[in-house]
Amino acid sequence: MAPSSAAQSFSPEAAADPRVQRVLTPEAVALLTELHRRFEPTRQRLLQARRAWQARIDGGALPDFRPETREIRESDWTVAPIPEALRDRRVEITGPVDRKMIINALNSGAKVFMADFEDSSSPTRRNMLDGQINLMDAVAGSIEFTSPEGKRYALKAEGLATLIVRPRGWHLDEANFRVDGQPMSGSLFDMALFAFHNGRTLQARDRGPYFYLPKMQAFEEAALWDEAMAFVENRLGLPVGCMKATVLIETLPAVFEMHEILHALRCRIVGLNCGRWDYIFSYIKTFRRHPDRVLPDRSQVTMTVPFLKAYSELLIQTCHRRGANAMGGMAAQIPIPSDPVANEEALARVRADKLREVTAGHDGTWVAHPGLIPVAREIFDKHMPTPNQLHVRRDDVRVDRDLLIHASVGTITREGFYANIDVCVRYLAAWLDGMGCVPIHNLMEDAATAEISRAQLWQWLHTPDQRFDDGDRIDMALFERAISTVEQRLPRSGLPGQARIKEATQLLAELTRADSLEDFITLPAYGRLDHA
Repeated sequence: MAPSSAAQSFSPEAAADPRVQRVLTPEAVALLTELHRRFEPTRQRLLQARRAWQARIDGGALPDFRPETREIRESDWTVAPIPEALRDRRVEITGPVDRKMIINALNSGAKVFMADFEDSSSPTRRNMLDGQINLMDAVAGSIEFTSPEGKRYALKAEGLATLIVRPRGWHLDEANFRVDGQPMSGSLFDMALFAFHNGRTLQARDRGPYFYLPKMQAFEEAALWDEAMAFVENRLGLPVGCMKATVLIETLPAVFEMHEILHALRCRIVGLNCGRWDYIFSYIKTFRRHPDRVLPDRSQVTMTVPFLKAYSELLIQTCHRRGANAMGGMAAQIPIPSDPVANEEALARVRADKLREVTAGHDGTWVAHPGLIPVAREIFDKHMPTPNQLHVRRDDVRVDRDLLIHASVGTITREGFYANIDVCVRYLAAWLDGMGCVPIHNLMEDAATAEISRAQLWQWLHTPDQRFDDGDRIDMALFERAISTVEQRLPRSGLPGQARIKEATQLLAELTRADSLEDFITLPAYGRLDHA
C-alpha cells in the first residue's frame, strides 16, 4: 500500500497498484495514521481483557451479568431515534464485497444489503482494496460488471437495498498497512476508508454511513467503536452521530452485556442482530475446558435448543425495551434447482425458521442467497404488517444466567465428526485461495460455520471420554485416520481452492492437535494468504 512517513513502504509493484493509488490517497493515509495512534493502545488493552476473561472461564468460572453495570440494565433509557431508511429491515441479504455480488444484492429486492469485509471475505490485499473500490462505485451509482460470458450487470434505477458495511472484528489486523511499524486494526481500516470515500455522499442522502459491528465481547469494545466513529465524523466534517451501527451479538460474553452495549452506543446504535453461527462457535470456545458443556453435532444445535432460544428472546426483549431493532439470524440454505424435492425441503426449513423469528418478535432477518428473499419476505409480510415490531415488548421473557449457558443435549455422530473435518478443510482451502464465502452441501458456508467445525473437533478430542452415539470413544488416533484420508473423500477437481486442500488439511491438523484452542482460525491462516 502507498508509502508514507507513517505507513510501511511496499514494493514498487504494490505502490504502483492502481487500487492503492485510488483508495490510499495521502489524505486517507493521514486519517488512518491518526486513528491508529489514537486508538491502538486501547484496542490492545481490550484484547488483553478478552484473554484474561477467558482464563477465568478456563479456570472454572462461569459467564454472568456484570454487577457493576446493574444500574444501566435496570434504569429507563432509550437509544436515539432510528433513521427512516432503517425502520423497515424485514429482509436483509449479506455477502462479500466483490463487484457482481454488490450489484446483485443491491438489486435483489431485500431491504438491506450488508457488504461484508469480515466472515465472508478472505482479507487479501486485493480483496480489501477491490472491496473499497466496488463500494465507492456502488455509492456513486457507476458500478457495473461484465461476466466472462458477456453478461452485463448494473444497478437498477430505483428500489435499491440500503447499504450497510461490516468491517472486520477488533481481533483482526490489516498487515498490509503499518503505522510506526505496527499493523493497523482491520476494523478501523475498513470503517475509516469506507467513511472517508463515501461518508459525505451518503450523509447528503440521509443514508449514514451505516455499519454492522461484529465479534464484540464487552461494552468497552462498543465504547471504543463509538469514540472512533465520532473521531472520523469530526475529521470528515460529518454530523456527530450520523454514522449508525447495528451490533452483532455473536459471542457468549456479549449476551450478558446487551443493555450495556446499547448504552455505550446509544447516540448511534439502531439494533442488535442474532449472529447465531458465531454465537454457537463462541459457546464452544468459551466452554472449551468445561466437560459438562460439550455440544453435540452442529446439525442438532438449532435455534429451538434452550440456550439459543433464550439468547434470541432476550435480545428481542432488550432491544425493544430500548427502542432498537432486534434482527434475526442467517438462513444459510441455497436453492437446489437440480433436485426439486431437496429444494422444497430446504425451503420448508427456511420458512419454519423465519416463522419462528417473526412470531417471536424479531424485526427482520438475514438470507445468504437472493433466491430466499421472496420466501423470507412472504413470512414477514404476513406476520409483520408494520415496518417493525418495536411494540412487541416480550415482557413475558424470563431469562437468567443458567438458561443462557444451559448445556445442549444430543449426540456426536461419526457423520458429524467427518463432516466437520471435510467442511473445515474445504472452506479453509477456499479462504487461503482468496474466497471467503463457499457453497458446501447446499449451504453457504463462511468463517463462522468453519469455526464451529474446527472448534467442535478440538473440544471433542481434548475433553476426556467423549463418545459417538454408538459408544465408541473419540480419540486422536481416529482423527489422524480421518484427516489422512480427507483428500480421498473430496472431489478431485472443481472445488474452490482445490490447489490448497493439502495446506488446509495440514493447518487443521496442527490446530486440532494443539494443547490449546486457537481463538480464531483466521489468525494463523492470515499469514499464509497471498497478499499480492
